[in-house]
Amino acid sequence: MIVVDKKKYKMAINQGSKEVHVQVNGLIRAEDAEGYLIDLQDTINKISKRDYTFVIDATHQTPTPSKVVPQMEQTMLFYSSLGFKDIIVVKPSSKIAQVQIRNVLERIEFPGTFIDSVNHAM
Repeated sequence: MIVVDKKKYKMAINQGSKEVHVQVNGLIRAEDAEGYLIDLQDTINKISKRDYTFVIDATHQTPTPSKVVPQMEQTMLFYSSLGFKDIIVVKPSSKIAQVQIRNVLERIEFPGTFIDSVNHAM
């Protein structure tokens, strides 16, 4: 069930597999971030987080400018603090974006899993 469908991101709740999927398209800019966080909060308030896996599908995410990497770290820390049963990050298609995310996840000691494709998350 798609809950949010915007140009830069989509959010869906799959009650059957007990997953919340967030897909980022391109790059979330500062002006998009507030709406994204409001939509995310509204989406996750519909479920019991400790029973669900949070899937961040970064397949279509583009490389992040180096000055924005600290915000990516804060976002991943925020995701880690939400209280989901598990967190899965799907690798971006872009090799540069993959390295950026992998480096961020290593720096923050991310508790989730970094996988190759969304098919592995299903």
